[in-house]
Amino acid sequence: MALEKISSVRGTAVHVPGNDLDTDRIIPARYLKCITFDDLAGTHFYDVRFDTEGNPTGHSLDDPRFADSSIMLSGANFGCGSSREHAPQAIYRSGFRAIIAESFAEIFFGNSTTLGMPCVCATRDDIEALAAAIEAAPDTEVTINLESLTASYVDHSFAVTISASARQALTSGRWDPIQELLDNGEAISKLGEALPYV
Repeated sequence: MALEKISSVRGTAVHVPGNDLDTDRIIPARYLKCITFDDLAGTHFYDVRFDTEGNPTGHSLDDPRFADSSIMLSGANFGCGSSREHAPQAIYRSGFRAIIAESFAEIFFGNSTTLGMPCVCATRDDIEALAAAIEAAPDTEVTINLESLTASYVDHSFAVTISASARQALTSGRWDPIQELLDNGEAISKLGEALPYV
């Protein structure tokens, strides 16, 4: 099954400010017992979105103005901490398809790429300018272009970066290594039969 070639992501955005937003905060440990990743929808940042009684705290992720956002904005070292794959899965299952931040923890970045969810880096000034724009007009559409390495909105555009290998995997539709194995099962078996030690 051919995977989607992801050359751009377009949608509205929500700002989740802060540096060093770690995976423990992105997905509380109690949710790691889920049977399937589909069960993680809506659990992202749960313990900062709700108090101990389950009451909303007024987090930007629950602001009705940003309810349909598919792009998340944040600060430096996003996704640091433990390597739990559930963190990007929770974000993805909650409807997000890309993240723009100053920088990303390496394992979080890799796990996001294998979901087909681009994580691109931009400067603090550019992210803050975009955050101000969406605060003023929440329906502002943002486009992340992996070919031109830009993010654009209204009449503004700024540079973004992403590792060359991740960019190539996404734009060529080869971002899921498990699907790559499934698609090449016959070739793998053939090679295995030719190896004397298998």
